[in-house]
Amino acid sequence: MARREDPEINAGSMADIAFLLLIFFLVTTTMNVDSGVSKKLSEKPPADYVPPIIKEKNIFVVLINRNNELLVEEHRMDVKDLKQAAIDFIDNGGGIGNASEDGAPGAACDYCEGQRSESSSDHPNKAIISVQSDRGTEYGTYIKVQNELLRAYTDLRNRLSKKRYGMSFDQLEEAFDADKTNEVLKKKVEDIRTAYPQIISDAEPTS
Repeated sequence: MARREDPEINAGSMADIAFLLLIFFLVTTTMNVDSGVSKKLSEKPPADYVPPIIKEKNIFVVLINRNNELLVEEHRMDVKDLKQAAIDFIDNGGGIGNASEDGAPGAACDYCEGQRSESSSDHPNKAIISVQSDRGTEYGTYIKVQNELLRAYTDLRNRLSKKRYGMSFDQLEEAFDADKTNEVLKKKVEDIRTAYPQIISDAEPTS
């Protein structure tokens, strides 16, 4: 009786199939991306740098404890109320601003619509928002706080841009992004950013 040979399996073909399946799953699989906040880190100051003296009224302190609770200017606050509180602080206009880069002396904010309280910020270019979290603070809460603060600046910039140029700052930026060589648009964008500079400081987290 003739001996029957076992059929062989082409291992090369199976390797090709496995490779194609790997490519398929890499292409079709969706991956969760952590949410974040886009921020430009400040440059390291020179060794002989002397930090300016900042008045306490020009600092808006936001504390987030390990229970994800907010303490804003020593008062408890819900995240939903943070944007308006930040707007009131930034837009207060209660004094004289910093000198401009071209050497012009500081002046009062003639575009601010705040209460001009002497106990709050002098000028948008002096208004500093300090955020301090706890090492036990949830990342999601920290992101919500940062988003509300960024929304405050967005609202103020949009309002001023509409008043000066007839369009929101978002639209102004989109127009400039589409035409980077347009010097007129560039100056308008810089004008609004200078009027309401985004000054958010992240303090070292508490333990």
